[in-house]
Amino acid sequence: MKPNSRQGRKPSAPSRTAATVDNGILDELLGYHLRRAQAAVFNDFMRTMAEDQITPGQFGVLTLIDRNPDLNQSALARVLGIERSTMVAVIDRLEERRLVARHESASDRRSNVLGLTARGKALLAAVRPKVRRHEKHIAAGLEAGEVGALIDLLRRISAAG
Repeated sequence: MKPNSRQGRKPSAPSRTAATVDNGILDELLGYHLRRAQAAVFNDFMRTMAEDQITPGQFGVLTLIDRNPDLNQSALARVLGIERSTMVAVIDRLEERRLVARHESASDRRSNVLGLTARGKALLAAVRPKVRRHEKHIAAGLEAGEVGALIDLLRRISAAG
């Protein structure tokens, strides 16, 4: 008699859902909840912007360049808290899409400054209303005062880091 391939094996555990998983210490960790919230926000942003093919980071870069003419890559990287090499790759991608252009700085000829192209300005104008809708969607479970309080708390955490 051939042994049953299931003999000697433990029965498989029932499939668990997020509601039935024991998170242990994770439920007490601010960083864990920030990361989960960031993932939810990122995923919703990407769905909202799928047609425009723009990431949250690219939107932030375009917005900062638009609002701060003649900003250089190093300053932009510092403002965003990212490595300069990462910023170079982001700008390269935006430049390939003809959304951003590098120009020689009038005050420091060794440095390039950034500006939006006409195409970049048009894209930014087109996606702003979508970003507003996205923000409204992700904050739907919060009251108006809670949104402001959450932004304030997150700014304080960012400043402490």
